[in-house]
Amino acid sequence: MITEEQVLEFMREQAYKPLTVQELEEVLEVVSADELRQFMKLLNQMEERGQVIRTRTDRYGIPERMNLVVGKLQAKSKGFGFVISDEPNQPDLYVSASDMNGAMHGDRVMARIQKQTSGPRLEGEIIRIIERGTSQIVGTLTKYPKYGFVTPDDRRFGNDIFISEEDLNDAEDGQKVVVDITKYSNGVKNSQGQIVEILGNPNDPGVDILSVIRKYGLPEAFPPEVLAAAEKIPTEIAEEEIRGRRDLRNRRMVTIDGEDAKDLDDAVSVERLPNGNYLLGVHIADVGYYVQEGSVLDKEAYRRGCSVYLVDRVIPMLPHRLSNGICSLNPQVDRLTLTCDMEFTPDLDMVRHDIYPSVIKTNERMTYTNVRKILIDQDSELIERYEELVDDFRMMQDLAMKLRNRRMNRGAVDFDFQETKIIVNEEGKPVEIKKRERSIAEQIIEEFMLAANETVAEHFYWLQVPFLYRIHEDPDMEKMINFNEFIHNFGYHLKGIGNRIHPRSLQEILDKVKDTPEERIISTVMLRSLRQAKYAAESARHFGLSAEYYTHFTSPIRRYPDLVIHRIIREMVLHGRLGEKRHQYLSEHMADIAKQSSERERLAVEAERETDNLKKVEFMLDKIGEEFDGIISGVTAFGMFVELENSIEGLVHVSYLNDDYYNYHEKQYALVGERTGNIYRIGDAVRIRVIGASKETITIDFELITDAKSIRRKRRYEDTRAVASDRNADRVWDPTRKGKKKRDKKYDKSTVVTMLEPGYSRTRGKGKRTNERSSQTSNRRKRRSDEENFLKYGKSQAAPSDRLGHTADDYMLDPFGKRNEEARPKRDDNGKSAAKPAIEDANRKTFKEAKGKRRSLKEPLFKVETAEEFDLTQKSLADWDEEFGDDFAPVPNPLEQPSREHGKRKSHKSGLKKVAKMAAKKRNRKK
Repeated sequence: MITEEQVLEFMREQAYKPLTVQELEEVLEVVSADELRQFMKLLNQMEERGQVIRTRTDRYGIPERMNLVVGKLQAKSKGFGFVISDEPNQPDLYVSASDMNGAMHGDRVMARIQKQTSGPRLEGEIIRIIERGTSQIVGTLTKYPKYGFVTPDDRRFGNDIFISEEDLNDAEDGQKVVVDITKYSNGVKNSQGQIVEILGNPNDPGVDILSVIRKYGLPEAFPPEVLAAAEKIPTEIAEEEIRGRRDLRNRRMVTIDGEDAKDLDDAVSVERLPNGNYLLGVHIADVGYYVQEGSVLDKEAYRRGCSVYLVDRVIPMLPHRLSNGICSLNPQVDRLTLTCDMEFTPDLDMVRHDIYPSVIKTNERMTYTNVRKILIDQDSELIERYEELVDDFRMMQDLAMKLRNRRMNRGAVDFDFQETKIIVNEEGKPVEIKKRERSIAEQIIEEFMLAANETVAEHFYWLQVPFLYRIHEDPDMEKMINFNEFIHNFGYHLKGIGNRIHPRSLQEILDKVKDTPEERIISTVMLRSLRQAKYAAESARHFGLSAEYYTHFTSPIRRYPDLVIHRIIREMVLHGRLGEKRHQYLSEHMADIAKQSSERERLAVEAERETDNLKKVEFMLDKIGEEFDGIISGVTAFGMFVELENSIEGLVHVSYLNDDYYNYHEKQYALVGERTGNIYRIGDAVRIRVIGASKETITIDFELITDAKSIRRKRRYEDTRAVASDRNADRVWDPTRKGKKKRDKKYDKSTVVTMLEPGYSRTRGKGKRTNERSSQTSNRRKRRSDEENFLKYGKSQAAPSDRLGHTADDYMLDPFGKRNEEARPKRDDNGKSAAKPAIEDANRKTFKEAKGKRRSLKEPLFKVETAEEFDLTQKSLADWDEEFGDDFAPVPNPLEQPSREHGKRKSHKSGLKKVAKMAAKKRNRKK
């Protein structure tokens, strides 16, 4: 029988051209009538899934050979989206809002490539919706007398859902509801739906988390047939179930988990052998023994993919009767397990390993806190309580640190991000945000589980059986180059940039930035530059761990891939091999299982992150007006994100930076003031005030209260000296050197923003004041560019208002500088906007006035008009000069020079005398 893989392999051949059904029958040797029916059924199924395309002339081919892309649509809140291709290494396809043609976020679509812009970016149009990705929407109801609209919580779904009067089902205005979509949008009309569940008012306890659960389609309750199947599983182990397993009940072992953990799926044991070697045992609950393949329990576990850990609850992959009962390795009870024994020499060479079914009985249920207190704090009470286990814990610590050192020496990347835990009360309201410690206890379990996962993966790789692997692909080199340019601003350099980078190079950077102000930002940008780990049916190197073979074997209670692996292990141990049919069946299904598991994992991470953010917003609702210290964690064209010590992050929008116009420098991750030279970049310490928090949009708004000017001057001076001494940078103009002022022809553009700002320059000799600004030509070019950008508003400026006080709305622009077509006013008969010419004329007038009063090269930084302002300015400068000495010239008092305009050396009267002399010379020449 012809298979799907055979058809695709044949059509992907270079010499293939679209063929008819009759031609395909002949080539693929389809002979009998039964084979023909099966072949036609297969072609129809592949066409429905978008794997093959039937042309207008009834010929079949594959999409990638016909200028088409098939994949999942990832929509954005602005209306446009990207088609993520099913084919690996295929660039994402950009689709504008006008080319969506009724497709929604999450749909599987087919799109035609229309053009390719500069670089790898492709643009296209959606021509077919293969499969809808969403059938339910969670949102807020806006009710009218005869109908209503539901605004989706997820803004990526775009337009509101229309609800007819008979489909409102007694829902009230403003309530959170769940809507079944009955008719999808055709690109012109809104989608229509029916309210099937009323969650409650947005401010009711628990409604926020429930909305997230419904939004991501998380299956909270188990179906009755699944619960019935779980009830049939016994709660105790029968004697006949132990037969064929190694009895390890006399081996001393413990579980080490968090205080609130209930699904204990791993136990560990360590002992010294007579030859001096370590024997490490990792014992994992044998969940596959109870959850048989193809059963209702298995199907439900596959559908869920993994357990989801939200702020106030856990949505398990398996019913509690299994996850907290017979499959949980509770102390002093018999449990069925799969064991991976590993024998290491004192130098960490693995001399043997063994993987087998076993039966165990754990001695104690330990917590991370107690193990840390025993090993680090030397708590006498706990040491006495667990006296027989203390030596084991110390041996575990010794072995774990050796395993960690070996892993780091081979080049593994270890991100040490501070994690937090949100504590909520009985009503679900957050009352505290605590930092999670990564103590020696967590590291012991982490290292032991990594060692077991690597051992199992390599073992079954060489057996050449169908298997699931956890892979982490090498990073995209373009992103690595961009990351290298970014860290260059901090004086670091990434080694080995070329066709392939070794993870050791990244870890060296993390080691260098440890305990420095820029540690968090460099670690964050590095993490964003790497690919996501995923499951795959084929083994590949795990980049982050620097491991050639890796899988997930240690958590079958909460991860479906681990459950699948356990079944394969038991089959291989019991039978020694897989039958031919079984081998083929697993080979065909492993890729689908890997894809499903990866998608469910990403969805769970998104849901967990959203509930965390919701509770963080709620935590800040009663703190509006309070001040906090924070670190700039992200910079964009529309503002900067500031992270507080408790991990809460908020946005300082550019509209609150009202001291200047700020331009976004993408490679430096910085906002640079156009006039003042203020720089805000990732990693800077600032002080903020909370001015708003919204659970509807899940956003927190901050404003800066730091005296940026005093911080800026000091940083400019220090940064200039740092740049001048940077060996990796090209030659930079040195503003401190004496002699005739010159500029080097060669300089590093990335360091321009770190030079001293205008108006405060180094002195060259007693009583002389110099200027470190650019040449007059550069300034004229800057002003011309500034005028053009000011008139256009949005090309290069991030400021929210212009010199006339006009905001983005006046210019029909959104905060990103892009034109907002919906907000554009109606045009006149000539097709022109009435508002735009008036605004541009006013702006030109403003610039002409500015040109008439152009500041000279000697103009000071501050413009003062009263004696009080001058005294305040001089006071702040005196404090600053007290720290840095007389390196910088003071600001002249304009109030003491009423006959002179700022920065001009000659008075208006002397200028008139010069003009009179020139006129007299001209008359004399004529005579």
